[in-house]
Amino acid sequence: MGTSFAMYGGTGLAGAYQSIAIAGVSDTVFTTGSSQELVQTWGMRGGFTHNWDPYWVSGIYGAFAQVRYGSLGSAAICANMVNLLGFVGTCNPNFNYAVIGGNTIWTPVKNLAFSVDANWTEIDQKNSGTIVSPIVTAAAKPAAVYQLKSQGAASVLLRVQRNF
Repeated sequence: MGTSFAMYGGTGLAGAYQSIAIAGVSDTVFTTGSSQELVQTWGMRGGFTHNWDPYWVSGIYGAFAQVRYGSLGSAAICANMVNLLGFVGTCNPNFNYAVIGGNTIWTPVKNLAFSVDANWTEIDQKNSGTIVSPIVTAAAKPAAVYQLKSQGAASVLLRVQRNF
């Protein structure tokens, strides 16, 4: 069973509701009349944490992953995109995924922590063109034309934690 990602953003394309980056990950792609074709992936991640003193801690982290489909798998995925989503454009299901961020935690007293975490996430998809997406209730998105393009998003998490 595969995992899929979707990230929405703005668009300047006339007639498009929004833009979207879509990416799917699976171990293999099976095509009728052929054998299974493995999907090539690799990734790395790392981080560093520094304790400034007993009250303050900061960290940085990052990750990068790449997914590459073979020619038969790409052809099968692209055929499904045309048939199911009315895809028009250049189809290439390969993509990169990256995250970089940092956090700081302040512990003024034992068992109480205030933290802030900020990061940037990027889906670098290789598709270009448009799709006609059905309604996506989980993301509150209407059935509409969407432009396919890479997307990035910044997020900030503020947290207060008390342990008892």
